[in-house]
Amino acid sequence: MTASIRDAARPFTGGALTALLSPATRLLGLGEPTHGVEAFLELRNELFRHLVEHEGYRSITLESDCLSALIADAYVTDGIGSLDDAMSRGLSHGLSASLADRELLRWMRAYNEQRSPHERLRFYGFDGPLEITGAAAPRPALTALYDYLAAHLDLAWSRETLHELLGPDERWTNPAALWTDPAQSVGRTPEAGELRLIADDLRTLLAAHAPHLTAATSPDDWWRADLHARTAAGLLRYHAGIADTAPTRVGTLMCLRDAMMADNLDAIVGREARRGPTLAFAHNRHLQKDQSRWLLPEGWGPLAGRTLEWWSAGAIIGTRLGDRYAFAATTFGTRGPDAPHPDTLEGLLSTLPHTRAVIDPGHLAAALDRKPAPRVPADHTYFPLDPATIDQIDAIVFVREI
Repeated sequence: MTASIRDAARPFTGGALTALLSPATRLLGLGEPTHGVEAFLELRNELFRHLVEHEGYRSITLESDCLSALIADAYVTDGIGSLDDAMSRGLSHGLSASLADRELLRWMRAYNEQRSPHERLRFYGFDGPLEITGAAAPRPALTALYDYLAAHLDLAWSRETLHELLGPDERWTNPAALWTDPAQSVGRTPEAGELRLIADDLRTLLAAHAPHLTAATSPDDWWRADLHARTAAGLLRYHAGIADTAPTRVGTLMCLRDAMMADNLDAIVGREARRGPTLAFAHNRHLQKDQSRWLLPEGWGPLAGRTLEWWSAGAIIGTRLGDRYAFAATTFGTRGPDAPHPDTLEGLLSTLPHTRAVIDPGHLAAALDRKPAPRVPADHTYFPLDPATIDQIDAIVFVREI
């Protein structure tokens, strides 16, 4: 069996990976099995450079705040601000501490300096303004949308009305609402309900007047307004989920977050349609094509031990794009004392002679004469591949040691 597995693998290169993908691919999701490992981010950078230089890709999007990413994009496309500012304010989820992320923005800026606007690389975030401890207040997104529309249309609401309904931002960002007491959330107050209706009406106006608004401003300005519209509506839904007292609310929040991610990916693919495909980088659980599952670890109070299930952003966008969406999952063998058992998928892949390998999942499945045992992770931050779902992966990238 080892010889057959070797036949399914090649040393990692960008070309070896893209050779396994459909030529129709417009969105390539590259997943990572755990956050905070520079080896996966460095591999991502190497792949992105290949995609740009040889496959016509013109954009990348990360699991990062979609609104903050506008700051990073302004830096890489037009040189607005500094690299330090783009890192500190343009990235979220702790990404600003990554040397590989810093190198990504630096390289993109250098690539763009001598190119026309149409040829320049774009940077996006496709997550909402969310962190594990809670969600941002909807004020920045909702008021940005309002101001864009108010400059060109007569609206039924004043800015003062919005501010009165929003109240202090601290009411929305209270971490106790998520962790200990949903009743402290303002997400289901009468004011929040009225804001959801206003956000929906404003987004409808944005769509209904798109021809006029695009001509009066620009397609890019309209696209950013629509980003604010999606974000405002998504945040208000998410805060309503935080206020839910049902035991299923954490699973509901996972669903809402990945639905927001999928909508953002859809909008990015649409915007980039005439320029080239897009690389998306996030956790495997957000980009995979099958249903995501997570056994909540100790520290989650009464929810510890509960298994959450939700449809990932990759599964959702896959239903919209079909074979225009491809998913490449990464995984690893050894990390310090954590070595995979020989009977697991990662244990079998550890017999490969390559330190980094690209594996054809179809050939791998045909080479297996028994079902590999699931790997039991050493800690809750790592999600091993499910051997039962490798047929839903377009390419596997294996790193022997991290």
